[in-house]
Amino acid sequence: MNQNNLPPYAIFCDFDGTITTEDTFTGMLKAVAPHLCDQYLPDIYAKRITLREGVRKIIESIPSHCYSAMLAYVDEIPLRAGLQELVKFASANQIPFHVVSGGIKDMVIRVLTHQLLHNRPLIEQIASIHAVEIDTSQAYLSPISDYEAGTELVAKVKVMEQYPAQTTISIGDSITDLNIALNADITFARDRLAYYLDEAGTFYYHWDDFFTVRDRLAKLIQV
Repeated sequence: MNQNNLPPYAIFCDFDGTITTEDTFTGMLKAVAPHLCDQYLPDIYAKRITLREGVRKIIESIPSHCYSAMLAYVDEIPLRAGLQELVKFASANQIPFHVVSGGIKDMVIRVLTHQLLHNRPLIEQIASIHAVEIDTSQAYLSPISDYEAGTELVAKVKVMEQYPAQTTISIGDSITDLNIALNADITFARDRLAYYLDEAGTFYYHWDDFFTVRDRLAKLIQV
């Protein structure tokens, strides 16, 4: 495809710990199955096991009857300031806003449906949502991902490739965002992700909230 025929920009935003103020997936695990956190998370963060292996083992260790409680957990988690304003900015400038999460898709949908922008569910302003879907038909949960590849249960770079743009923008906070952060044209990083990018010697824009992202993008794209 001719580069000039592509949309000028596209945003790819993480959910857990990015849209939410804490890592919702980890927090939910600590509430529902704390032993799984102790068993797998240190190895995931230290990169001794892959995200694909670790997250799959965690999900497959949770009884299906816990799923409704897992989803309800997210209702108590505040969102990071400025989300509505960033989505409004993206919409006004015709920049597709994609949510790409290594966590659970039903959680993402639940949160974005309850949040409003101009008296409409925020989810209506989101170009796409990609995350892990869950099969609850058996005794234990089973993860389903259309983008499982390499070290990731949701290979975010593969998602990004489905929505090409002249300039790709990633926003994230942790290890699930590392590969897409290394491959996007513009990267916003905070918390654990910033540490990994510092290790890799990769440039990024630090961000505190979505107002920071919006204001930086307004300067970068000169609107």
